[in-house]
Amino acid sequence: MPLAPSSTERIVSATDITAGAVGGAAPAPRARIESVDVVRGVIMIIMALDHTRDFFGIPGQNPTDLTTASAALFFTRWVTNICAPVFFLLTGTGAYLSLRRKSPRELSQFLFTRGVWLIFLEIVVLRCFSYQFNFDYRVTFLIVLWTLGWAMITLSVLVRFPTIVATVFGVVLIAGHNLLDSVRWTNPIWVLLHSPGFVLNTPTHVVFAVYPLIPWVGVTAVGFALGQVYAWDADRRRAFLLRLGIALTAAFVVLRFINVYGDPNRWSTQKTALYTVLSFLNVIKYPPSLLFLLMTLGPALVLLRAVDGRMPRALRPALVIGKVPMFYYVLHFTLIHLFAVATCYARYGTAHWMFESPDLAHYPVTPPPGWGYSLPVVYLVWALVVLAMYPLCRWFAALKQRRSDPWLSYL
Repeated sequence: MPLAPSSTERIVSATDITAGAVGGAAPAPRARIESVDVVRGVIMIIMALDHTRDFFGIPGQNPTDLTTASAALFFTRWVTNICAPVFFLLTGTGAYLSLRRKSPRELSQFLFTRGVWLIFLEIVVLRCFSYQFNFDYRVTFLIVLWTLGWAMITLSVLVRFPTIVATVFGVVLIAGHNLLDSVRWTNPIWVLLHSPGFVLNTPTHVVFAVYPLIPWVGVTAVGFALGQVYAWDADRRRAFLLRLGIALTAAFVVLRFINVYGDPNRWSTQKTALYTVLSFLNVIKYPPSLLFLLMTLGPALVLLRAVDGRMPRALRPALVIGKVPMFYYVLHFTLIHLFAVATCYARYGTAHWMFESPDLAHYPVTPPPGWGYSLPVVYLVWALVVLAMYPLCRWFAALKQRRSDPWLSYL
């Protein structure tokens, strides 16, 4: 749908912005904004739940189809909706904070090259070594890092202008892109910009864009503007985050209730009160509607406020993960896939299915006969993945703190 800073100036979801990566200067000691790391770590942990379900869940289940999905399945998917918006938002925030150590020109150059790197990661490294475990390129999905890379490239242009330009640009894309919902066009350029679909569709090769650029690049631009609040005094910043978070959440409730604009799918009365609530919450992620972004970014800002200045002990592991999110993001996919390979081999005596994705219906793997596990098993595997990732993240975070090698900034 789908990262590792180590200072106030390097808070970037899906990237590290380091002084050492631009011009070869050695980074000086810097203070961190732990609240941003914690929120990012929390969403990384939650994100792994949905990815675990992709590999271990029952094939063919659609968690947003209220005619077939259980409430538990719906909420298992729904709670992960916050992850992608926070990725994109904090990417912009980190870019703004890095201006304390870089000129706009230096930052622009860095964002451009980092954006290209993320695109390469998506279509080569993650596609072959994490999602699918094959190199045939019969099926390729353009997912989070693809779009995040283009968002950074776009931001590399916006940072050369006054911050108000990025603010207006982002707000217009977020608030206005649903005016384009009626456009039905299969041109690959339009697919990449707004409507999920095929960029390439032949009998031998398929490229499918899952995350259109609009309005994700707008979320990154708004995140850039949000970075300004971290120069304010603590009380003013916390009040702003809380009020804006509540305002966005309230705007979601009001606009969704009116049921006229902001999401292609209208909510409706269902067979029970619970499913009516699910219908109310069932907004579109591909592309993310205005209501989807209000529903997710509002609580994200409240969460940023809640952990600003105080760190609950229970969230310390999230802080560690939040310091190395790119490392976590790439490796957790590989780990989930390896767990699936091991489980498949133990159950069937072979695991060739876990290396095969011949068409769109069999992505990211080909489910063996009878494959798929109930939600309790999915949650158990998710917990194992997060527990296994924690010591790796702790080791890598310590490595990044000890060393300033430029290549480390790319993980």
